Amino acid sequence: MQYFLETSDTIADGLGFPQYGALHFGWLAAFIAIAIICCVWYRHLTEAGRDRWRKVLAILLVADEIFKDVMLLIGGRFAAAYLPLHLCSINIFVIAYHAWKPNKMVGGYLYTVCIPAAIAALLFPTWTKLPFGNFMHLHSFTVHIMLALYPIVLANAGETKPQPRHIPKYLLILVGLAGVALISNLLLDTNFMFLMKAEEGTPLYLFEQMWGNHLLGFPVLITAVLIVMFVPMMLLRKWKAKKA
Repeated sequence: MQYFLETSDTIADGLGFPQYGALHFGWLAAFIAIAIICCVWYRHLTEAGRDRWRKVLAILLVADEIFKDVMLLIGGRFAAAYLPLHLCSINIFVIAYHAWKPNKMVGGYLYTVCIPAAIAALLFPTWTKLPFGNFMHLHSFTVHIMLALYPIVLANAGETKPQPRHIPKYLLILVGLAGVALISNLLLDTNFMFLMKAEEGTPLYLFEQMWGNHLLGFPVLITAVLIVMFVPMMLLRKWKAKKA
């Protein structure tokens, strides 16, 4: 536990984990297993049980974020960059809102944006400098697993039914959040939502290497995400309609 309170900015090199190494694959396997278990479990819950499940997961997400902040304060390493203004951090509170005030528009946004954003973070972690016995390592994996878990479970149960015609509205929410992040970046010299620079090891970094500007990668990635999230769903709906 020698490095428990370190961050990526303070820890020495050579103490972290390799991307797609055994530890990384272990976390990904845990995510898949938990997702399958929760999807099956949620389908068998009563309405009251489902309501309780959503609220408990939302509370765990907020508690995970508070845990991060408390550890940063204890270690004397809290800074503006750790404010909850990254996309996934913001989605913690969007999920908390949805857990108590479920509605179709927010549910559709979580399906469209939160699932791919959280999974992308799990596939391309920016905290590889940190070992397992570190609070930011544990927080980063657990919070992104829960962020992906919430909308995946609801979508699997048929409670979230995003409509392709509402994609512009989902993206408008995303643009609004990006605007808040951009203003914060300019005021605080931060990099929320990776709008100012790309982190090495992420797809945005590849676009920066290829085209000289990582921002050019956003339209490509958003288009790819929309295809993955909606085309299979639309084909499945058409197939089910033909069988009915």
